[in-house]
Amino acid sequence: MKRDKPKYMQILDAAVIVIAENGFHQAQVSKIAKEAGVADGTIYLYFKSKEDILISVFREKLAIFIDNVAELMEMEISANDRLKKWIENHFRVLHENRHLAIVTQLELRQSNKDLRYKINDTLKEYLALLDSILKEGIDNGEFNAGVDHRLARQMIFGTIDETITSWVMNEQKYDLLKLAPEVHKLIMKGMQA
Repeated sequence: MKRDKPKYMQILDAAVIVIAENGFHQAQVSKIAKEAGVADGTIYLYFKSKEDILISVFREKLAIFIDNVAELMEMEISANDRLKKWIENHFRVLHENRHLAIVTQLELRQSNKDLRYKINDTLKEYLALLDSILKEGIDNGEFNAGVDHRLARQMIFGTIDETITSWVMNEQKYDLLKLAPEVHKLIMKGMQA
């Protein structure tokens, strides 16, 4: 697994910074190599192209979200609490890595169609965890039985996504983490039985 290779992760971390500060199209491989403290050629030992770096950034950083959520899926808590923790986790990961927030909320959206499809494939696993929380809540009566979990997933992820994008566009001037309970409360008003 590439994740176990320090230079691979070092390059990805550097790519997040360079892409956030310069934009994807201006993020030259040489800038990424310099930020990572490696030779330009070293990048090509791990990645085929700059697009491959962006996809890998998304895949590896999304793994942080997935790993955190997988842990909370093992907890003996209600679906409502699980959903609250899912939202808090999403906000916390991006709040703690502001460069990553810029990359996920702005730069990934400016990529070409093929790149977005590859990114969406990666996102499916994360959204499947949200689906399982929603289905659990519907099945056990915590959430309204008439709720379509697919529509609820889109609504929840869209709300979270837009809240974080607004935070990024406002130059991260306020505490994103304080918004997580409010977002959860608003979502639950539409979900509760």
